[in-house]
Amino acid sequence: MTEETKQPPLTPMGLTPMLGRIAHEWETRTRIFDLPSARIWKLDSEVDLSIDFLGRPAATPLGPAAGPHTQMAQNIVLAWLGGSRVFELKTVQVIDDLDIARPCIDMQTIGYNIEWSQELSVPDSIDEYVKAWMIIEILKRWEPLSDHLGRQTGAFVFDMSVGYDLAGISSPKITNFIATLKDAAGRIDALRAEIPEPFTEFRDFDFPTMIADTLTLSTFHGCPPDEIESIVRYLMDEHELDVIVKLNPTLLGFENVDSLLHETLGYDNVTITRDAFDADLQFDRSLELIEGLRAHAKAKDRRFGIKLSNTLVVANEKGWMPDDPMYLSGPPLHVIASSILDRLVDALPGVFDLPGQKGDSPVTFSAGVTKANVADTIAMGVAPATVCSDLLKPGGYGRLKPMLNALAAEVGRAGATSLREWRQAKYAQAVADGYRDWVAGHVVAITGPGVGLYNEAGNSKLPRQVDSKLQMWGCVACNLCVTVCPNGAFMKLPSPVELADEIGGRWQYMVLAELCNDCGNCLTFCPEDGDPAQIKPRLHIDEARFSGASGQAFVLTANGLNLEAVAAGGWDRELETLAAVIAGDQGVPIRATDL
Repeated sequence: MTEETKQPPLTPMGLTPMLGRIAHEWETRTRIFDLPSARIWKLDSEVDLSIDFLGRPAATPLGPAAGPHTQMAQNIVLAWLGGSRVFELKTVQVIDDLDIARPCIDMQTIGYNIEWSQELSVPDSIDEYVKAWMIIEILKRWEPLSDHLGRQTGAFVFDMSVGYDLAGISSPKITNFIATLKDAAGRIDALRAEIPEPFTEFRDFDFPTMIADTLTLSTFHGCPPDEIESIVRYLMDEHELDVIVKLNPTLLGFENVDSLLHETLGYDNVTITRDAFDADLQFDRSLELIEGLRAHAKAKDRRFGIKLSNTLVVANEKGWMPDDPMYLSGPPLHVIASSILDRLVDALPGVFDLPGQKGDSPVTFSAGVTKANVADTIAMGVAPATVCSDLLKPGGYGRLKPMLNALAAEVGRAGATSLREWRQAKYAQAVADGYRDWVAGHVVAITGPGVGLYNEAGNSKLPRQVDSKLQMWGCVACNLCVTVCPNGAFMKLPSPVELADEIGGRWQYMVLAELCNDCGNCLTFCPEDGDPAQIKPRLHIDEARFSGASGQAFVLTANGLNLEAVAAGGWDRELETLAAVIAGDQGVPIRATDL
């Protein structure tokens, strides 16, 4: 493909086909974006899991971190269905035509990535967030979902994220982004006409127009402290935003991180460089920064907090992804981020809004949160805990509900009825055991008796492999490509009975091409030899994008879901098989009337 015909990595789906897909999938298979109804979280009134996020209520303390799960509307809706109620939207920046190498995600054992900003234009990002907001408001009230969601779905919060310098953040493009999310009335009104049956009653719905008035600042790696302070003051003063600053794991210092990674956790194959640490915010300066911005927020009647943490810069020793450096996440990052919080609490007593501290600066957390440690993480007092790496594992968005159920069960077993009550009990327990607070006790646990959840030995198991080559039709039907795709690009359809001998397999898998950015996660987890994103049929609904496609590409049109092959690819021989698969009772989840 030439540069002239090169397509963007993602082409968002319009509101009409998205809502049409929801209605069609629910009617034909009781799923939404292929998430089974059994994985939809239902608010349990017996245990109050709600938190306060910068003064805004949220019904649960979990949500997706800024990353692949908050870039597109369907991702955000999937996370909401799973029980997320705080959404750190994908970080946007003024440079919105990035060329990110592929593959860009490696979740083979722990977590690495090389993608670091949005892959959509800033205007497209605005529309994705507005569409997600509208769809959630619609689904909260959609009668077919009422038994699965319960009558009270609980408050939710969208938290915008921008980066990475003051010049970019104060540019007209990002200024408009912030202003629109603070008042999206114009964009909402423009999208009303796109609401299709059976949702047309919502065309006149009074959607809340303030989508976000909080912001998590991504400082990324190497952002000077004076620049961070200037950005936060600008956001508070000019945009009247409450601000969270995301801090980097380098804050712990090279020697401490090196000791944790290699001696405590045994990751001998992970290489960090002193240069990355020297270029980042230093610990003593961070104390001045936190105190100074906290004082500025009070003077402006704003709220200020911190987030732990960003990913860790490491050398690309594996060579599977094409760029160097890469960024580490997952279990080892949990130990590093928790250790930073422990050190900050020691250095700034009474500053943070944590049990036993009685401060006013909240701490949000994103580092290796899983079902196994979600209760211990939340017990530290962080609010919320956001998730990325764990959602890229098999099960995907379906892993959120078990996390929340595990947390609710832990709260219930303690005899508490709310997170606030339970956290205070956990704090008292930690003090009784001789620790300053639960943060200190948690760090001792995860570097001592509980280190097996985080060390190399406990995270070295590779994804399952079988001795067979992946084919376009027929495979082991493990469903992993569906669940590990952060974009909801994969779908499964039952194999037609009449083609059982010809194509085999109980299920057939296809890719909605506009939603696939070739991140590589399905390739990592597919047990067969081959890349599902390239071998399975790629279905387009955007004819312009299809015209520049190659390989196993097909286009769906409004004319009875006709299919056309890329002639040069020679895929016309597969049209009859594809037509039979998508003509089944479930059918492809894109309605012809919505194209």
